[in-house]
Amino acid sequence: MRRPGFMKSFRKNRDGATAVEFAMIAGPFFFFLLALIEIAAVFFAETVIENAVLESARLIRTGQLQGGGGDANAFRDEVCTRIEVVANCDNMVFEVAVFEDFDGINPTPPTNDDGSLNGGNMGFDPGDAGDIVMVRVYYAYPLILPNMFGSVANLPDNQRLIMSATVFRNEPFDE
Repeated sequence: MRRPGFMKSFRKNRDGATAVEFAMIAGPFFFFLLALIEIAAVFFAETVIENAVLESARLIRTGQLQGGGGDANAFRDEVCTRIEVVANCDNMVFEVAVFEDFDGINPTPPTNDDGSLNGGNMGFDPGDAGDIVMVRVYYAYPLILPNMFGSVANLPDNQRLIMSATVFRNEPFDE
């Protein structure tokens, strides 16, 4: 038996409407909130890596690395100590190369044919006094959220390629 006015009273009852509305928007809201946090973390990592490259490249530009007998591992250690707050050095690849002039700079691609980051050292030649040197550091930043829109990850396995580079002429240091 149906009570008269049951449907009418059901439509007028607003108890729980806020909970239902929140349940409808909670998923997208938290997804976008987490996406915003992840994008901010990527930008922060880019800034830290850029600063680490500039500071580490200064050791090459002034001849401190060459004068101290530094090699590729020493340079890697310098960069790694500066990025360890935001990055794992296992995902980092770098190249230090000498060029004849600024127009002749033609860097090698940092990725393999399958789109993954080149896993080895791409070359290390810090040059001598007066040489034109290019320092590049690539980092495969692992993302937490799935790449649903294809706009954040640009490497396989849901990773973002972060690149920092600087080109300079070595100072006239004593060899």
